[in-house]
Amino acid sequence: MNRLTRRWAGSLPGPGGNVVSATSLWPLLALLQDAAGGPARDELEDATGLPTAEAAGAARGLLEALGAIRGTRSALGLWTRAALPLHAGWKARLPAGTTGSLTGSPAIDRGVLDGWTEERTGGLIRSMPVQIKKDTRLVLAAAQSVRTRWLRPFLETDVVPEDGPWQGRYLLGLHRTTSLLDRVAVAETPDGPVTVLKVLGSTGVDVHLLFGAPDMTPAQVLGHGIGTLAGAGGSPVPLPLVTGDRLPYGEPGPGLRVANVRSRTPQPVLDVLTVAFRAAANHDLLAEPTLFGLSTASDASRGHFPAISPEPLAVGSAGQGAVAVFDAAGFESATVTAISVAAGGMPPPPRYTVRHIEVAFDRPFGFLAVHRTSRLVLTAGWVTEPAPFPEDPEYDAQDERDVHGNHRHDDEPVVRVQPFPDTHPGHGGAPRAPVQGAAGQGTARQAVSP
Repeated sequence: MNRLTRRWAGSLPGPGGNVVSATSLWPLLALLQDAAGGPARDELEDATGLPTAEAAGAARGLLEALGAIRGTRSALGLWTRAALPLHAGWKARLPAGTTGSLTGSPAIDRGVLDGWTEERTGGLIRSMPVQIKKDTRLVLAAAQSVRTRWLRPFLETDVVPEDGPWQGRYLLGLHRTTSLLDRVAVAETPDGPVTVLKVLGSTGVDVHLLFGAPDMTPAQVLGHGIGTLAGAGGSPVPLPLVTGDRLPYGEPGPGLRVANVRSRTPQPVLDVLTVAFRAAANHDLLAEPTLFGLSTASDASRGHFPAISPEPLAVGSAGQGAVAVFDAAGFESATVTAISVAAGGMPPPPRYTVRHIEVAFDRPFGFLAVHRTSRLVLTAGWVTEPAPFPEDPEYDAQDERDVHGNHRHDDEPVVRVQPFPDTHPGHGGAPRAPVQGAAGQGTARQAVSP
């Protein structure tokens, strides 16, 4: 799974916010692989990394494993037209309660699919990421939501970067301190050092914040972040990490400074400053079909899934919608991935036609939501639009909500923290020099960690 996430992250173009989830896509690819024939099956086998004989069972096992993770929900849905005959063997290999019907009316079917999407993602995503046409014969979809609360919440503060892409913006910062220096580490990669900060969740799901050098691309930072993980289909030899307790003095990584300071207590201190964010993206998976093993399967000149139906079928569209929210209390994300199947080849009934649907998608630090035990990456993303501080003039005072959409009461003051006074809180000694921010950018208020 992490192999597919890394490949996908490596294909993300240019700067821009992004969110992807291979764990929402992979079961769909595996179930299609189980039903595919010829070159389509071989390409899907390369994308999933499993032999076809194991694909369907592995897809069911993954969905069950995801459902067993506290704070995580997953669901699979299959909708077919009544006129499409399905082979009983393939249908029997799907999880129970998966199947539904398509009426042939795009408006009615869209309402059903969107309702399923909204329910399965807790309202974070409201629309199935494929178009529904009169000739749509089958829709296969997977939904995933992840919710975790920090073991130690952040305090909210205001942050105004002095330079870089967020220069002069009044942002909602998140600050906290800890004596656990191993929460931050630096990975030495072929493209330069990457700083990794682990924020532990209460459900066994953690979020790793990733900071690279200014000239590193999102794909490089995310790829190396995934490369530090072992297991779940990732690299058997992960990139080595040098944890905070072993980092050299100075600035050993982006956004980091390590020094000795005088203190009234014996505990070391790790200061963390980051920003709250909400990231969202829509992806057309057929924009790069080779990446997902869908090149041949989307060739509508013939059928590719003989185990689904005696009718020739081809992939008509494939998309993913994803949302991730990071705030003082916790993290949540949701993804819905869907693949629609239309007729392929030259079937006798003229009612079958083929549509190729294209959906555009868009894309400065990365993040990974990681299951602590298995090291499975549940969600990966890149942040370019942090949340504004509520007192920002651009903030909508008529709809004063937190980043989860909950209304903030007037009697709930925003805690303001000065993360970097002239001397560290609780410490004596000389004033500290300015600290470089994320990716080497200076900020008005910055932290020892990314």
